[in-house]
Formats: sequence, structure tokens, C-alpha cells
Amino acid sequence: MVPVRLTGSRLAIREYHHTPGDVDALHALFGDPEVTRYLPFDTWDRETCADQIELYLEEALARERRTYQLAVTRREDAEDPADATPIAHASLTLGTGRCAELGYAVGRGARGRGHAGEIVGLLCGLAFGALGLRRLTARVDVDNRASAAVLTRLGFRAQGPVRHDPPGGGVRSGAHRYALTTGEWAGPAG
Repeated sequence: MVPVRLTGSRLAIREYHHTPGDVDALHALFGDPEVTRYLPFDTWDRETCADQIELYLEEALARERRTYQLAVTRREDAEDPADATPIAHASLTLGTGRCAELGYAVGRGARGRGHAGEIVGLLCGLAFGALGLRRLTARVDVDNRASAAVLTRLGFRAQGPVRHDPPGGGVRSGAHRYALTTGEWAGPAG
């Protein structure tokens, strides 16, 4: 399924481009300790971001795509959302049994505007629609109350602590797993 292009009321989700603008945007996200505070990795330098985008594009072209690492843009920022600068990151990592883990990170300047909820809604639509998945999970740092609230509002339920969290990285306090099945998904309106 290449390329992924999802459109919400205010946001669009697309594949990354290996351009200086997208590399800079990814670095603005994952180079910011405030953004990576709740993520399972430390901040990235610009070179790492460029390398990651190259990997994202290789994964997008894989015969059996297992990972979707996607750029999130504001629709108002360009006539074509493909030309807009990313303000957030969205991901789906397919597992076994038609399940996947979703993730998202919203840039510091775009927080508090409901973008996380729209991103999760668009990812759920992709997962339960075009990809035909039956279950989504999300890993949330125990101190990240805002993310837990977003997921709960969209129907995800807390499943308990994450076991075997990777050592190091931004995770300091532990994490909980949240889950949603296709039957529980009420659609983008929640």
C-alpha cells in the first residue's frame, strides 16, 4: 500500500520525503527532549533522522510491508498536504494475527490542539479499514496522562504494564499497554 495518504478534518498523513525539509521536521520532533521524554529512545541528531527517513522509505517499498512510519502535516499549511512540513509523526507496526502497535509524537508547537486524537483516529481508520486488522495496541509512559486520555477517549482500554520494556532511551517510569479491537472502534467521531 504505497503511498499512504490519509486526510482528516485538519491533518493529513503521508509518506516521508527524503528532502531537507522532512529531515529537518523529523529532527525538530525527535531531536527535542521534550518530545522524546515519553518515547522509548533518546533524542536523535539530524544525521540519524536522515537515515531513518531512508529506512522508512525502504520499508514502504517492501513486498510485505510491516511498518508504516508516516509524516503528519496540517492541511492548511499547503495546497497539497504532500508539500506541507510535518508537525508530527505517526506509526503502525504490524505484528502477528492481524494486530499492530500504533504510535505518534506531536511537535512541541502543535500540542494542545487535538492533533493527537485526529492522528489516532486516522491510524485506526487505516488499520481497521484498508489493512483489515482486528486489534491495535499502544504503549504509553505511565507519566504521559495526556496520551492516555487521548486513547481512552477513542475507546482504547488499559491492559496493564508493559513487560520487558527496552532499556535506556526516554522511558524512565515504565509504561502501560492500551488496546482497541475493530468491534470496539466507533469511528473517527469516537
